[in-house]
Amino acid sequence: MTMTGPSHVAPQVHDFLDRTRYPVDEWALIENNINSQDLGTTETLFSVGNGYLGLRGNVDEGRDSYSHGTYINGFHETWPIQHAEEAFGFARVGQTIVNAPDAKVIRLYVDDEPLLLQIADLMEYERRLDFRSGVMSREILWRTPGGKRVQIRSRRMVSFTQRHLAIMTFEVTMLDDYAPVAISSQILNRQDGEDEYHVRAKAMGEGVDPRKASSMRHRVLLPQSNWGNVADGRVALGYQCAESGMTIAVAADHRLETANNYTKRIQTDDDLAKMTYRIDAEPGQPITLTKMVSYHTSRGVPSRELLDRCTRTLDRAQTEGLDQQLADQRQWLDDFWERSDVEVPGQPEVQQAVRWNLFQIAQASARAEGTGIPAKGVTGSGYGGHYFWDTEVYVLPFLTYTTPRAARNALRFRYTLLDAARNRAKQLAQHGALFPWRTINGEEASAYYAAGTAQYHIDADISYALSQYLAATGDLDFLTREGIDVLVETARMWVDLGFWRNEEDGTFHIHGVTGPDEYTTVVNDNLFTNVMARFNLRRAAEAVRELAIRDGREYDRVVKRLELDEREVADWERAASDMAIPYDEHLGVHPQDQHFLEREVWDLANTPMDKRPLLLHYHPLVIYRFQVLKQADVVLALFLQGDQFDPEEKRADFEYYDPITTGDSTLSAVVQSIIAAEVGYHDLALRYFLSALFVDLADRHHNTSDGVHVASTGGVWSALVNGFGGFRDYQGVFTLDPRLPESWDSLVFRVTLRGTRVRVTVLPESVELSVEEGKEATISIRGHEVTVLPGDPVSVPLDGQGPRIEGEPSPVPGRRRADGTIISAIVPGT
Repeated sequence: MTMTGPSHVAPQVHDFLDRTRYPVDEWALIENNINSQDLGTTETLFSVGNGYLGLRGNVDEGRDSYSHGTYINGFHETWPIQHAEEAFGFARVGQTIVNAPDAKVIRLYVDDEPLLLQIADLMEYERRLDFRSGVMSREILWRTPGGKRVQIRSRRMVSFTQRHLAIMTFEVTMLDDYAPVAISSQILNRQDGEDEYHVRAKAMGEGVDPRKASSMRHRVLLPQSNWGNVADGRVALGYQCAESGMTIAVAADHRLETANNYTKRIQTDDDLAKMTYRIDAEPGQPITLTKMVSYHTSRGVPSRELLDRCTRTLDRAQTEGLDQQLADQRQWLDDFWERSDVEVPGQPEVQQAVRWNLFQIAQASARAEGTGIPAKGVTGSGYGGHYFWDTEVYVLPFLTYTTPRAARNALRFRYTLLDAARNRAKQLAQHGALFPWRTINGEEASAYYAAGTAQYHIDADISYALSQYLAATGDLDFLTREGIDVLVETARMWVDLGFWRNEEDGTFHIHGVTGPDEYTTVVNDNLFTNVMARFNLRRAAEAVRELAIRDGREYDRVVKRLELDEREVADWERAASDMAIPYDEHLGVHPQDQHFLEREVWDLANTPMDKRPLLLHYHPLVIYRFQVLKQADVVLALFLQGDQFDPEEKRADFEYYDPITTGDSTLSAVVQSIIAAEVGYHDLALRYFLSALFVDLADRHHNTSDGVHVASTGGVWSALVNGFGGFRDYQGVFTLDPRLPESWDSLVFRVTLRGTRVRVTVLPESVELSVEEGKEATISIRGHEVTVLPGDPVSVPLDGQGPRIEGEPSPVPGRRRADGTIISAIVPGT
């Protein structure tokens, strides 16, 4: 699983996976042999989680791992950030997700010989992550050093229906011979990689990479309690984080079923709770261990109370039984796929990868109640478990149109951070609210302000996602009680941040900000920022004025609660109307910012691959001096605010920026695919889509070991639905203008619009609409408005799949600026 070709060039269409190891199954990811060289990647790919609790795909035996990981969304440690040179307003408190006590460990000994996969004689091996059952299973046929055959079957599941519950089963059967068997089931607090004997793991990841989580120098989890009861097989541990004060408890129930004779013993201490079974295993007599585990966390409730909560969770699960938990999981996923599945008939390799990606969104968001959605979900510690704009721009569209309740939860979490955002705005001498660029607890955690705090566009991104949710759902209750506060406070920030040049009849400018492209920082009039701020200002003004008409009493409450002045609303409208939107008449493109086109272009074609990605091999100042993009910036604006640009502008902008976009960010390929499809680069659109589709499955950026790229998985849905499906939603006006790839027979997806779920089938010569649930929906297909009703499908003929442009955009170097100078290409340091 390797990256092929320069990262700034979309790879050619091919199957990215080794099918001798990963066979095609449209409803599962299957591994037929284990490889010690990519343990980190496979641990991520086979993770299970529910948005609150996540278990990496470490082997059951607890050894042979790259990075042991058990993560709970929002459970974090803090520390004071030490800046080399201090300045007012810098981020002060660092935050990082904590690797929770590991309850996955179930070790097996036969004839006192441990099962160690890397050296074991495995006659058969299969690991399966099933997208319909939500269970990760493994089957092994092991020939021991003494020549005895042992069959081992295990299952692992994190419940979608019971937020705090994980379940594991471990079945051992001696096939031919008697043997003494020992099974050691553990909860192990690893303390940054230590095992039960306090030996640090050898392979926890190497190298300096700013995308990785920070590690602590002090002990993070301070023991508060441990206990075990050998009679009922229950063990438990409780801790408190040293600095953040957060608390955690974990408890596990054990039930062994076998016709063999056995004994059991229990051991607990500060960092270990272990249940050990010794079995006289006769051939053909299965030994089945069922392990139910519960995790509970809090911002400060004593761990003793959390242990009581764990007990209640386990008592309920035991009463209901294992079969009920598995059935509930299957039912939850049946419902999920019914409203969320995207079908690509005739493309089994693509179908498998699409469903893996969509399943990851569920695992990252389903039970993320009261928290955000981390950039890595709960599959790894990459980016410290922080929440970014990834959620609002890349993940929330999927949730908004398939699972609105989950979208509402994510937006409510942002609302709960509003006071912290107000305080952050004050620290930066602004009115209103400024949401942190990266955070867990609401405080800004980005120590590098140029590519962090300066990304003020996060305010507009949150407002955009909020507005998209409101338009798709009509949830006026959320808007009136909470959402409008976010719109008002972010609009206040924009008006205060920007300024009018020539007050009478001038333009509104925003200086000193960073757009989505982190290879160009602290600039004036970043196009993306200005376009999104304009939307934010307009939407806030509309919300206030509409509320005044719709509900005078609630309007009065908002005025009082937010100390709102009518003159403010007029200022928002004026700023939006006067917003500076950079445009270069000579080159016929929108500059990414006021001075972007003055720079020379980075010669990506002649930059050695061992110098990629650029951020790991060049000082930021070197990168900032060039026209080179980490990720789509202007092109993203063309997508999110597509009704503000005409087709000619979109094509010209895409053709300019696509060749200078490095692909160093996994956030980029999906957006490039969407706009490539819209403007007509149909082959390139498919190549970018496949590049994004296999970002993690093929480890294309060589960092899947740090966790799933959740934003990319959400972007895969957008590339399918918005790109190839051509679906757009501009303030509640739903449209379709498909771009089906030539090699695809059809594309089927679902969108829920105002409570009605519509099934959309894109065919080469038509679009078919049918209502799967709800009353009716109205969608405009290439200007033709269609209302679809239950039991009355509609088919609309298509005249082709939009414009078709062969090849790729021409390189930028050689173009002449308005002043007569020619844009040149340079590789720094050569």
